[in-house]
Amino acid sequence: MTTVARPQTTQQQAVAAGAHVVLLVTLSACAGLGPTGLAAGFAYIVGLCGLLTGAVRRAEATRLGPADLVTLTRAVLVGAVTAIVADALFRSSHTPVALLVALAATALALDAVDGQVARRSGTVSALGARFDMEVDAFLVLVLSVYVATLMGPWVLAIGVMRYAFVAASWMAPWMRSALPTRYSAKTVAAWQGIALVVAASQVLLLPLAIVVVSSALASLVWSFGRDVVWLWRHADVPQVPEPRRQSV
Repeated sequence: MTTVARPQTTQQQAVAAGAHVVLLVTLSACAGLGPTGLAAGFAYIVGLCGLLTGAVRRAEATRLGPADLVTLTRAVLVGAVTAIVADALFRSSHTPVALLVALAATALALDAVDGQVARRSGTVSALGARFDMEVDAFLVLVLSVYVATLMGPWVLAIGVMRYAFVAASWMAPWMRSALPTRYSAKTVAAWQGIALVVAASQVLLLPLAIVVVSSALASLVWSFGRDVVWLWRHADVPQVPEPRRQSV
């Protein structure tokens, strides 16, 4: 990429990393975030910046567009959720549940914003769509880890299913084709995060919370199963990728 592109993207990521560090320090001072949470939070932002830098270079984007910056903000919030959950695995009695739920809910709410910003600003691109999807997937994974401590390891299936699908596609190339856009798939994806946040809040009685999370898992199994069947049936049909967010 050009020498102009790198400083722009580097600066944008540096601002996000700085905000993330400030958030972690605030969580440590005000919410008692321990060393484990801090370590997880710092590891997260290093990994995020490394992966995003590689993705930006491959996409040859000159800078992150406005919708991508919204997604980057969501990613910072997910990093804070990750830190709290990592800390909770070792100090469950000190978990700031209300703060965890507030951060996760805000990240989920902003998921409806970046898509609108992309469409209204004309900055739709494959990079933005992939970035958005990965942030969503990691948030669901982290939330499933926390909820699993409340309900049992079966909840982890929600978080790992998308990664299992990706791993399977490495061995079965026909699973890498572009899938058609379905409103139902977006609804199912949104329900995963909502159900896990509700369960994490512990506002429902445990039996009812289990029903809510079970419905999320069942809908996810149905959605992925339908996608696999569609990919299998169209394995020999050439796929034309759809336009996605484009950085400007």
